[in-house]
Amino acid sequence: MIPYKKQAYKLLHQGAIALAQVEGNGIQIDTDYLKKCIFKTEKKIEKLKHKLEQGDVAKKWKRVYGWKTNFNSNDQLGKILFDHMGIEGGVLTKSEKQYQTDEKSLMAVNHPFVKRHLQIKKLQKALATYLKGIQREVVDGFLHPFFNLHTTTTFRSSSDSPNFQNIPVRDKGMGKLIRTAFIARPGRQLVELDYSQLEVCIAACYHKDPVMIEYISDPEKDMHRDMAMECYLLSAKQVTKDSRFYAKNCFVFPQFYGDWYIDCARALWEAITTADLKTEKGTPLKEHLAKQGITELGNLDPDEKPRKGTFERHIQQVEKRFWQERFPIYDKWKKHWYSKYLGQGWMLTKTGFICQGFMKRNEVINYPVQGSAFHCLLWSLVRLVKEIKKRKMKTLIIGQIHDSILADVPPEELDDFLVLAQDVMTTQLVKEWDWINVPLSIEAEVCPVGGSWVDKEDVEIPK
Repeated sequence: MIPYKKQAYKLLHQGAIALAQVEGNGIQIDTDYLKKCIFKTEKKIEKLKHKLEQGDVAKKWKRVYGWKTNFNSNDQLGKILFDHMGIEGGVLTKSEKQYQTDEKSLMAVNHPFVKRHLQIKKLQKALATYLKGIQREVVDGFLHPFFNLHTTTTFRSSSDSPNFQNIPVRDKGMGKLIRTAFIARPGRQLVELDYSQLEVCIAACYHKDPVMIEYISDPEKDMHRDMAMECYLLSAKQVTKDSRFYAKNCFVFPQFYGDWYIDCARALWEAITTADLKTEKGTPLKEHLAKQGITELGNLDPDEKPRKGTFERHIQQVEKRFWQERFPIYDKWKKHWYSKYLGQGWMLTKTGFICQGFMKRNEVINYPVQGSAFHCLLWSLVRLVKEIKKRKMKTLIIGQIHDSILADVPPEELDDFLVLAQDVMTTQLVKEWDWINVPLSIEAEVCPVGGSWVDKEDVEIPK
């Protein structure tokens, strides 16, 4: 992607200057907590490893492989679990030469050894990638991660030293472990501003599907709730916050990004077990689906038609209705957009950039949307940095994560900052770019004075 129009170059130039200021502001780190957390995590990993190596699976492992035993070998792990121990849930790779032992595959295996193995892997990643990665980059109690505008094909930003945009949040345990280290300056509060479904909104600016626009514009409508109802065969009253969450992240967004029913079916089915999904009245979703005639996932073989009565077949039908009945204009746009790319080899984005070169179909459809969505945030960040300086506020912008902004705010400036941010991010931006044809909204989360990033809570933005 390259800046084609003058406005695109101007955005990159001003964005680089604003992000340099953000990097210079820095994020304060609770170094005492970080040091203690690293020590405790190392000890916890040692204890878990000791317990793991004393169990029946590890003993069997040593008998089978002898001096060649390697507890870090995925090939050995798969053979021991599924061939020698006969544990259910093993799935072969496409070559059928070994078992899939990635985290996603092992999460579907219900066995104490596997659960402990995954816990160790998770803690090792938290220790090496996050905790020690943060500690390595701290200077005088502050972290100054880089925010880059030139490293990704989509023209979203990236971050390094460390990667601030990859701090865990969905995994609540990992999130608490790591985000507790991020704190505001003394007497201040961390404030996170997050665009609500920004990429969905920007996609609607491209395809202009009236059903999608209605979902975005009407607060009474809820696309993710509706898809939870379809995917899990629920009534509106039976949908819970968790079932809505997994419908959103295991079906809706994957479908928008070009995934297909087989992967969606597997993710949705796994969520039932791993997240212990239930109806509003507490009925387990597997039990609920069994009453609807669905008792198994299916074979998940792309070369075979999904069998009737399986969850796989059900999600195939949901996917068909999703595109042919719910969002037909969106579906038509995707085909036209890709056809146009095949004819000319490039695409012009709404924000004045050109995507060109060899791209897969999903990339052709997704890159312009992802890039344009981030450019909305970048434009807003540039304007906020200027306004804060112009108004002589003490608030500091200290980070950004694709569709959110993190700020370090004195309590006496909180209301003014929230009002300013909402005006810039939802009103001024739409006036600047008249191609935005849907309302934009932001959500604000604020940490208490003396709290950490993990303590953030939703707040209403003053009117």
